[in-house]
Amino acid sequence: MSIKPLIQVSAFAAVGAYFLAASVACADQTSAELEISYDKAELPREETFTPHSYASMLSEVKPAVVSVYTANIVRVSQSNEEMLRRFFGYPPAPNRGRSAEPESEERRLPQGVGSGVVLTSDGYIITNSHVISDQRGSEADEILVRLNDGRELSAEVIGRDPKTDVALLKVDATDLPTVQVANSDEIEVGDIVFAIGNPMQVGITVTQGIVSATGRAIGIYGAEGYENFIQTDASINPGNSGGALVDSLGRLIGINSAIVSRTGGNIGIGFAIPSNLAVNISQQLNSNGEVSRGYIGVRMSGVTPDIAEAFGIENQTGVLIDEVQEGFAAEKAGIERGDIITHVNGVRVESPNQFRVRVAQTPPGTSLEFGLIRDGDAITLDVTIGDRGGVLADSGRLFEGVSSAMLDDASRDEFDIPDSIDGLLITEVASSSPYSRSLNKGMVIMEINDQDFDTPRDAMRLLREGVNKLYIFDRGRVGYIAVRQ
Repeated sequence: MSIKPLIQVSAFAAVGAYFLAASVACADQTSAELEISYDKAELPREETFTPHSYASMLSEVKPAVVSVYTANIVRVSQSNEEMLRRFFGYPPAPNRGRSAEPESEERRLPQGVGSGVVLTSDGYIITNSHVISDQRGSEADEILVRLNDGRELSAEVIGRDPKTDVALLKVDATDLPTVQVANSDEIEVGDIVFAIGNPMQVGITVTQGIVSATGRAIGIYGAEGYENFIQTDASINPGNSGGALVDSLGRLIGINSAIVSRTGGNIGIGFAIPSNLAVNISQQLNSNGEVSRGYIGVRMSGVTPDIAEAFGIENQTGVLIDEVQEGFAAEKAGIERGDIITHVNGVRVESPNQFRVRVAQTPPGTSLEFGLIRDGDAITLDVTIGDRGGVLADSGRLFEGVSSAMLDDASRDEFDIPDSIDGLLITEVASSSPYSRSLNKGMVIMEINDQDFDTPRDAMRLLREGVNKLYIFDRGRVGYIAVRQ
């Protein structure tokens, strides 16, 4: 069964019929550091007594879960009404016969409903990026938060990160109830969990289940996304997106995000973003307005039984390095093609996705100890994690698997590009690149989001999360294409 076509994003339940673009990606102003304390107490997993009720715990947690409503504001022309008057016998407009411009009015078009979790008492709220976005990925014009006490407050978008589906909102309020955060790395399959949110707009609702799996990647965010889901059978339905997944002590361990379903309703396969990842992204959005991700510059694959046998290793975990990219952190640290990375800081590497997320969550400049197998021998290397954006810009790699360079006389001759064309020439596109269908060798990127640039680094700065507008020259023609970053 193919999973991707079955994914139903849970905020879609109340999505309206109209979707119009909004331009703001994040707030201009940044705030003080977003300080989140963690409850480090261990779950009493060995206790044999099962509580008859979790009512007391849930009564403390539920007030920290809110409903999030979005809408777009559009101007609607009244010229269509004039046409109806002319052809279907409606009374003439008062200004009939005058040469006036058609009147228009603003209308508020409801867009969707989701959930959110209050992180701080002064109004910082975490939710999903897709909750505050339309189907094209554009941010809603209006975002309204309904609190547990019935108040409705306008929310400001501090920032959003579509690659992890995390967004941070701020409302003007004080003394709000908050949820305690737990270390999501310590959850185990079988732990009791509760999903809290506003499914189908019925109001804040609680469902119970267990942790079914951890470290899940289902491809919902595409090749450039970062997925490390907690899977649960707690009932999650459209409208639950952005709500809380809490443990039996009432601590936040995840942000509910997606379900797998043939019908759009719950069938016991739900997914939540781990709290460690969600909080980390929220803190970066609050401090910087953007997200910085670690990167080492390798292409890798999983270790299958045949690969393990071919390389003479016993354990079928880890990642096999297929390519080491020039100029990146992995090359500088001495990692080679054919190495099998088995541990990071002593923690076993289970899969390529887990390894990729682990590196991405590490701040650039941090040193990690990699345990690996090379030619049958176990060795360790210290790797200083790089900043993907900076290195990509320096080397002309704005997109994964795509090489590029600023146009020069030699490349003009090679690709028969007129002197009137300036920009970034795409010199190579790997067949495995997620951009192989939209970009091709010999294409020239002249503008990014309606802005000129002089260097690859300048071009990188113009790229934004979500869909980017590129003005290109390709095979004698100019035009626009849209590329999702």
